[in-house]
Amino acid sequence: MVWSWAFYDFANSAFTTLVVTFIYATYFTKAMAPDEIIGTAWWSRGIAISAILIAILSPLVGAIADQGGARKRFLAVSTAVCVLTTAALAFIAPGDTGTAVLALTLFVIANIAFEMSSLFNSAFLPSIASPERIGRVSGYGWGLGYVGGLLCLVVALVAFIPQGGTPWFGLSTDAGWNVRATNLLVAAWFLLFSLPMFLNVPERRATHAKVDVAGAFRGLAQTLRDVQRYREIVKFLAARLIYNDGLVTIFAMGGIYAAGTFGFTLSEVIMFGIVLNVASGIGAIAFGWVDDKLGGRNTILITLAALIIASLMAVLAPTSTWFWAAGVMVGIFVGPNQSASRSLMGRLVPEKHETEFFGFFAFSGKATAFLGPLLFGLATTTFATQRAGVATVIAFFVIGGLILLTVDEKRGMAGSER
Repeated sequence: MVWSWAFYDFANSAFTTLVVTFIYATYFTKAMAPDEIIGTAWWSRGIAISAILIAILSPLVGAIADQGGARKRFLAVSTAVCVLTTAALAFIAPGDTGTAVLALTLFVIANIAFEMSSLFNSAFLPSIASPERIGRVSGYGWGLGYVGGLLCLVVALVAFIPQGGTPWFGLSTDAGWNVRATNLLVAAWFLLFSLPMFLNVPERRATHAKVDVAGAFRGLAQTLRDVQRYREIVKFLAARLIYNDGLVTIFAMGGIYAAGTFGFTLSEVIMFGIVLNVASGIGAIAFGWVDDKLGGRNTILITLAALIIASLMAVLAPTSTWFWAAGVMVGIFVGPNQSASRSLMGRLVPEKHETEFFGFFAFSGKATAFLGPLLFGLATTTFATQRAGVATVIAFFVIGGLILLTVDEKRGMAGSER
């Protein structure tokens, strides 16, 4: 059951790795938009719009799923929407501004559906892992996720965008069709490898449960009235609200920065992504044990300190070699940061309200997530260099870490009554 749950991370990581971060993001800025600067700004706004909508919808949808005992049905719908809209991106060829806007709109819908599916999947974590093992189980998921992203990137590199070779399956390179076709690969990958989650992980269903939107609103209102009871969760979510903005910016703009500042070709961006996924997978699995030993809060603080150093290296990197070193360091610590954040929330969340509170978790990851990519875009255009954009992520890591220092993990676990 644990591995079937973890395999959902293996499935959905193809979307974040190929579409959000490396292949399609880079392709959009280079081929769909008028030029790279405008493309960077447009892409950052697409990330920002989806983040705002996710922040608004997540707590309410989570509460509805809890009330109706319909977590798995919501997971199925959001997965299907992400798969279909991702596949549709393959058929949008470069053209005028309207074509680019259509592609960006499809991406926004896919990104929202992806984040919703992640919310519902994460809400299963407290019910399949004990507090003593939740760090390792979350780490298994993130580790498998990076393995999935890595393998999907390898397939894309070898079969769809071979360096100096001919794409497989008779794929044409006209109008970048072989690059756009990687979206079909992502859609198929997501659909196929998500099946173990649906087939093997049971859901606790309440007797006579039904979807009740009005009841979900009442439940959310009651949760907000009881906020004093969940002070440690509130402080943790406030910290994540900030430091996750830095992560979002790295994911959304990492490939763009490599291509625009250091002249990486699309194939080099993919190779860079492969190396980062290897480092991230190793880090996520290894730090799962650290998480269970030191606690989620301390694990996150360690990763934030390392990410500050790595981001500074990326900003000041005089050569692509230095940038590679910074990227590997980011990879090693970004996986444990995400995994420990999820496991800490799993320890703190009240029983029978998992999806609702993971909705707030998603809210904390998206409510201000538009600020990171937006500031990246503004700094890039203002100073006419992407280095200025990357420098903005350091502030998010520092401020988020300072807030996290105030969280008492043991007190929060006691308050969850789990």
